Amino acid sequence: MDTGHPQVKHDPARQRFVATLDGVQAELDYEQRGKVLALTHTGVPSAIGGRGVGGELVRSALDYARSKALKVVPACEYAAAYIERHPEYADLVAG
Repeated sequence: MDTGHPQVKHDPARQRFVATLDGVQAELDYEQRGKVLALTHTGVPSAIGGRGVGGELVRSALDYARSKALKVVPACEYAAAYIERHPEYADLVAG
């Protein structure tokens, strides 16, 4: 049994971030084009839904983008909503 906090791992070869909680895997897919990171899909199985896993995935992707001086296109509704709720990441959104 996990501690309740997902371990998020970056899988650059597959262009995704993966989180595992209680043995269940969730993912955030992205496409990097030059200096832009498009967050294309956040998938959290219902077995671990409502526990902040999606938020941890998006936060990890945004922190990665910031560390690499990338801009972000929140192409998935969940990522867009997360950025709206966390304005400290608004500067990363590609104009």
